[in-house]
Amino acid sequence: MYALCTIIASFVSFFILKWMKKRRFCTDLTRLDGKTVLITGGNSGIGKDSAIALAMRGARVIIACRDVDKAEKAVREIKFRSHSLNVLHMELDLANLRSVREFCKSFLQSEKRLDILINNAGMPSVLDWTDDGFSMCFGVNHLGHFLLTNLLLPRLKECAPSRVVTLTCSTYKYQKLNFQDLNYNLLPFFTYCRSKLANIYFSQELARITEGKGVTSYAVHPGFVQSGWTCHYSFLFRMLMQVIMWMFFVPCEMGAQTVIYCAVSDEAAKHSGGYFVDCRSATLRPFARDAGVAKKLWEASERLVKLS
Repeated sequence: MYALCTIIASFVSFFILKWMKKRRFCTDLTRLDGKTVLITGGNSGIGKDSAIALAMRGARVIIACRDVDKAEKAVREIKFRSHSLNVLHMELDLANLRSVREFCKSFLQSEKRLDILINNAGMPSVLDWTDDGFSMCFGVNHLGHFLLTNLLLPRLKECAPSRVVTLTCSTYKYQKLNFQDLNYNLLPFFTYCRSKLANIYFSQELARITEGKGVTSYAVHPGFVQSGWTCHYSFLFRMLMQVIMWMFFVPCEMGAQTVIYCAVSDEAAKHSGGYFVDCRSATLRPFARDAGVAKKLWEASERLVKLS
């Protein structure tokens, strides 16, 4: 009897976990021949699976990464899995604003098109500082991508209709921005949540600024994904998270589906500035839809990266 109950409980648990991890796949078959896609952090995780999917659709895919060796290895894998040779990498360190500026200068000189920009790279909940003195989460997740997008925006407008897809996280709901302390760096999880909220405000304000100019913007929560973000933590924490991720998190291929959807879907194009989860538009908490805060963050970010 005990053995029977154990077996039944195991089957029930298995199907519950399977149901919890169920996700939609992007079914849009739009081709991207002749278009150029830039993906930050495309050497691993969601970024790499997005790169494979978009290269399979005929796009020229450029992955922007800090680690050249990992990038070269990723390019070989992306080419093999996508059956496309039109994949390359460029060096970019989002924790260094000088590197961002040098990258954009090099990109604009070598690439004539930019149709889709995917702001994918990110730092998890860590307490560290960028080369420019910003908290690592806020500096990489928000400011690095803010500067990158602004410097590449003229090329995006030239290639209109074009898209900017910025990855965020549903954990945005646990914090609000404090404009007296945007560089908050005390509790790791909270500094991460604030950076993800900043991504949402950035995406909304970008949509407002580019309205009618052929550039659309989307914020994407890809779900909780089995990626390599745990590499920043201790061995014991990594082992614990491997078990939790196996049980509750989705594979990177599934996490990439909403990114791909926002990059190619005509339906998504109707919702510039929107927040997307599981290949459909989702509703944000009221405080995360505050256009005044989004505009204030944009102006503050311009000053911080010395753009204005």
